[in-house]
Amino acid sequence: MPNIKSAKKRVKVIAAKTARNKAFTSAMKTDIKKANAALEAKSSDKEQAVRVAIKKIDQAAAKGIIKKNTASRRKSALARKLNAAV
Repeated sequence: MPNIKSAKKRVKVIAAKTARNKAFTSAMKTDIKKANAALEAKSSDKEQAVRVAIKKIDQAAAKGIIKKNTASRRKSALARKLNAAV
């Protein structure tokens, strides 16, 4: 545990940022899973589910939660599955 006041503050700030990033990552993964489930079930709202998931992925990349290439890879995988389902 740090003794210096500024170091104590950094620990608190990092903990808050980690929690925020973890919540956003979890929400993103949930949307990706929903999109994959909609694609496998050949649901009528599969395009909407994929659109929501891609938006979340873009937001995560913009916030620096995931890297740009990771975002691109995940979006590409969803697009391939959507095109194969159509």
